[in-house]
Amino acid sequence: MSEREKTLTINEIYHSIQGEGIKRSLGEILDGVATYRCPLVEITGGEPLLQKNVLTLMSMLCDLGCTVLLETSGAHDISKVDPRVHRIMDLKTPGSGEVDKNLWSNIDHLTARDEVKFVMGSREDYEWSRDKVQRYDLPSRCRAVLFSPIFGRIDPREIVEWILADKLNVRFQLQMHKFIWRPTQRGV
Repeated sequence: MSEREKTLTINEIYHSIQGEGIKRSLGEILDGVATYRCPLVEITGGEPLLQKNVLTLMSMLCDLGCTVLLETSGAHDISKVDPRVHRIMDLKTPGSGEVDKNLWSNIDHLTARDEVKFVMGSREDYEWSRDKVQRYDLPSRCRAVLFSPIFGRIDPREIVEWILADKLNVRFQLQMHKFIWRPTQRGV
């Protein structure tokens, strides 16, 4: 079986701004992406790393000259991802109920191309995130550390105030698509 004939389960391929199903062959996926003539491709999920052929797809997209971003939960090994891919890795906070799924060994594989994202819904989540940023010296390990609110659960201004008070070397991020379109809308 050629690389282009391998398959992935895909919910949708859509043209979007950078913000935040059916079995298709890698060739069909590449052809679908090519129709948009967009140089930036983001692989997101669910969890893309649950499908082994996603590693091949990302390499193929890089070979075509695309800038490839991977959004991953941080629960799966990122070391096998093509080094040309920009990995955006979550570290799940206590409020997510998934903190025990964080694969801490991934921190050792972070590079200057990568980003670490913390999504928080409370002061406890913020303090936990602040501790991890400092303990692992994340700003020196990767390109950016992102703090983001859970939409509708916390006032974004609170997180900004805490970041400023603690003088953290992190960026604040909103999920723009949830402010521009309905928070549940797909394909944006």
